[in-house]
Amino acid sequence: MPPLRWQACLFITINAVILSMLLFDAPIGASEPPAPVKQLGELLTGFGDSAWLILTSILLFFQGRAGYKLLTTARSRAQALYVSWIGAYLFTTVVFSGLLANFLKRAIGRARPDHFHDYGMFSFTPFSGHSAFESFPSGHSTTVGAFFAAFALLFPRYRVAFIACAIWLGMTRVMVGAHYPSDVIAGLAFGAWFSLLMAIVFARCGLLFKLAPDGWPLAKRLFPDMEKPGAL
Repeated sequence: MPPLRWQACLFITINAVILSMLLFDAPIGASEPPAPVKQLGELLTGFGDSAWLILTSILLFFQGRAGYKLLTTARSRAQALYVSWIGAYLFTTVVFSGLLANFLKRAIGRARPDHFHDYGMFSFTPFSGHSAFESFPSGHSTTVGAFFAAFALLFPRYRVAFIACAIWLGMTRVMVGAHYPSDVIAGLAFGAWFSLLMAIVFARCGLLFKLAPDGWPLAKRLFPDMEKPGAL
């Protein structure tokens, strides 16, 4: 892991989750979100469903592989291969972060907000086998965090927009009453960290990323010579 950065980010994440639990979770659990807010959340929350993201990543991978086989010029073949590895990277981050998040939420067994009046916000029933006790961390938010963190690492120029989208889409789980804010913060952070770890793995394999001197993964430019003066 990159030195220093991960300690600072982990410290901030833990404090954000704890403060959210102490300040925001109880008011959210004790109240019903306004109807317009809930409708907006229901409209947007489907983006965090991992199924279509997994299918899209698989499509990217095989489309890139097909292009690599069928195209003739070296440039187009390199572009196709690049797309295929993006698909592989997205598939890896979304699938495995989701699997781990689902295991964690079952192991922790936190009651969801709609059971706040029955169990409170600090009710934990590990491995209950019931979805009512699978609130922390949010699986949808984990998927959203992994997806947008992956794109923020691949296309850092637009990272602010990607971060904003991740926060908005993650918080739709609060809007629809499915999760507490702390569940969403934990899910977003977990997904983002998993994407970072996978980027480091890909960089060590020489794919998509390269490691900076401090160990941070940087997206490779597909055609770096194009940025040199007179390259055209």
